[in-house]
Amino acid sequence: MITDPGPAPPAAAGDPAAAAAAVHVSGLRKRYGDVVALAGVDLDIGAGEFFTLLGPSGSGKTTLLRLIAGFERPDAGRIELGGADVTRVPPYSRNVNTVFQDYALFPHMTVAQNIEYGLRVRRVAKADRRDKVDRALEMVRLPGLGARKPAQLSGGQRQRVALARAIVNEPEVLLLDEPLGALDLKLRQEMQLELLRVQREVGITFIYVTHDQEEALTMSDRIAVLNQGSIEQIGGPVEVYEQPRTAFVAGFIGVSNLIERDGHTITVRPEKITLLAGDEPDPAGTHVEPGKIRDVIYAGVLTRYVVDLDGGGELVVSRQNTEAPSSGDGLGPGRQVRLAWRPEQAFTIPSGEGI
Repeated sequence: MITDPGPAPPAAAGDPAAAAAAVHVSGLRKRYGDVVALAGVDLDIGAGEFFTLLGPSGSGKTTLLRLIAGFERPDAGRIELGGADVTRVPPYSRNVNTVFQDYALFPHMTVAQNIEYGLRVRRVAKADRRDKVDRALEMVRLPGLGARKPAQLSGGQRQRVALARAIVNEPEVLLLDEPLGALDLKLRQEMQLELLRVQREVGITFIYVTHDQEEALTMSDRIAVLNQGSIEQIGGPVEVYEQPRTAFVAGFIGVSNLIERDGHTITVRPEKITLLAGDEPDPAGTHVEPGKIRDVIYAGVLTRYVVDLDGGGELVVSRQNTEAPSSGDGLGPGRQVRLAWRPEQAFTIPSGEGI
């Protein structure tokens, strides 16, 4: 049974000023030929944070992770881990470990041998190795499976072994490069909570790379949204979702509506909009726009309505399916409706960041 990991401890509360910076990046640049992968990134990640690098393919998130790991060297800029400059330090001399999407387990070794491999390299005593491996297996909820080979495990179990191998060395920072990407949706959702639970227990700084917006919102203390080699916004999940600072962030995280009005770009989330039809009164204190339904999309827990506004543009509206959908509600394509939202539920994108 997967349980809620509960609130973050104080050190992981999401405020880097509250704890010493585990990672400090300044002016980081990286180019591959004519492609600018990172264009001068500045970033501070607090000790004990679950910090997510979120963005589409080619945004620079994996490049940033590889630079922190030491797998790549920057063209310019500085990387500090725990206050020490490691910009030119090789990967094996940095107190970080990496978990990859493909697990990278040794197929000829048992689970226990995979987990203890790093400890053997560090010449940790055999008895201590066994103790640490047992504790790591308990932490990832795989007790008693140390004698199995990776091929005898499910995808989710192999991912847990990869996590156990990464945390058994007690690194200061754990880097996770889309580690759940190969799992099916249900297992991925379960593993999101498992990863979060483990992170809270061990207190290691996690830097997590994903392109999955829901995954980032579910797991993170803070999120850095990257686009074309630059950071568009850094903030907690509620902040980046409810108060996007750029049109890109508004459009990339969840579904958002962007409306051009009087030279400004306004954004409002579909679930914040009330769809009104017929004689329904306009809710007090709301902004109302008339329009006509163009498309109706049933998506299980909710239905989405695409509405062409009489004043130009379109809005998407989400309504929870609290009852069985009825074809007799009259809210089909061509129906004239009104869309209402409270002014405080809409945000103006700063000038120059519009569509």
